[in-house]
Amino acid sequence: MTTPNVVVHRDADILAKAVAARIITRLVDVQSATGSASLVLTGGSVGIATLAAIADTPARDAVDWRRLDIWWGDERFLPTGDPERNETGARKALLDHVDLDPARVHVMRGPDSGMTAEESADAYAAELRAASRPEDHGPVPAFDVMLLGMGPDAHVASLFPGLPALYDTRPVVAVHGSPKPPPTRISLTLPAIQAAREVWVVAAGEEKSGAVRLALSDSGPVQVPAAGARGRGRTLFLLDRAAATKIPPGLGRLASP
Repeated sequence: MTTPNVVVHRDADILAKAVAARIITRLVDVQSATGSASLVLTGGSVGIATLAAIADTPARDAVDWRRLDIWWGDERFLPTGDPERNETGARKALLDHVDLDPARVHVMRGPDSGMTAEESADAYAAELRAASRPEDHGPVPAFDVMLLGMGPDAHVASLFPGLPALYDTRPVVAVHGSPKPPPTRISLTLPAIQAAREVWVVAAGEEKSGAVRLALSDSGPVQVPAAGARGRGRTLFLLDRAAATKIPPGLGRLASP
């Protein structure tokens, strides 16, 4: 796994805009080199604000949206269109405003599909497996960019400290008993997260500062899941100043004066 690079921005608004610019640049570069690209989305306030910032900039037109695969790191097990679903927020902020190929938008199915949470997780794992290539060396694609938010408890996706999902080696699992509502969710596991070429952990707010410090330390991922959020080729922790207040001096690079 790669050692994280830390970049600090002035505030949450600047952070979202800066991450949006990074995403556009990365997707354009990958598409220029390989013809297509893949992006794993996250929910949360900064995650959705980042997608809205992409929608708001004319630079979004540099991306060939028809040649982009959209995945999710986790989803709340709620019916399609529920305002609490990550998919719903992503569609409102960005996906409904760009010319995506619907077949390349890979949603995690909710209870309205007739599936249980376990069946939904298995179906997503099968979809990931079908999209993987021999050069990915595993049952999931080597995602070009995986966006992850982080909670004050250092959870990423729907991997919460101490829960069984953190021990699971399958790529996708159903999560029950989430400490945040709703209690049932679908989530990629750490092995699937670590298959990504680049993992970007995005966090804002002083309430995240302790979790950021632990995630950048030698903590184990069972108690600090974000400590296991690492990419094959690059790992970025993209923070605002408030979230970075407890990291060791000199660890982060200040990008916004």
